[in-house]
Amino acid sequence: MSTDKASSWVYCEEFVPEDDVLLRARERAGQLGCTPVPTGTGAALSVLAATAGARAVVEVGTGAGVSSLYLLRGMPEDGVLTTIDLEVEHQRAAKEAFTEAGLRPARTRTISGRALDVLPRLTDGVYDLVFVDGDKESAAAYVEQAVRLLRSGGVLAVAGALWHDRVADPARRDETTTAVRELGRTVRADERLLPALLPTGDGLLVAVKR
Repeated sequence: MSTDKASSWVYCEEFVPEDDVLLRARERAGQLGCTPVPTGTGAALSVLAATAGARAVVEVGTGAGVSSLYLLRGMPEDGVLTTIDLEVEHQRAAKEAFTEAGLRPARTRTISGRALDVLPRLTDGVYDLVFVDGDKESAAAYVEQAVRLLRSGGVLAVAGALWHDRVADPARRDETTTAVRELGRTVRADERLLPALLPTGDGLLVAVKR
């Protein structure tokens, strides 16, 4: 990558600055050992949610609530975010961020548990956006559930789709990189989806359900 291209990438990632609520949420994430979405990815999530008019959103991987805040900021005032995480402590931190952001409790539904146990209990075809930011080895299963949950015209977004810049290198064959690479191929080949891979953050795989 040329120096100019690298500078442009950094400029894009920092184009939308974060406020104190998001910065404090990032600080909590660091304390808990979470890896929140980068700023550019968060901004893209807000735009996707707004473009889809997303009133019903599912998030796999609450973390400390950074991506949740970005999604909620793009959703209409009556939108509800259902966010799933195995760690109760993570969701406690996210709820603190929601309170600081002045969000009404009715706008979020936090569910503690394994996503693969929770997702099958959600209703088919009624969600406007599903964001996947869970463990990469299970990402394909999350995405299959997401496609079931989405309405026609609904948006799928998957974080970490470039996986530390390893996915583009065919010589990288470790288990996680291979799983992420295969997920991209699966989404690209799925006739139910219209996909794109955005080079923001650590890669954001997006698709619209036909």
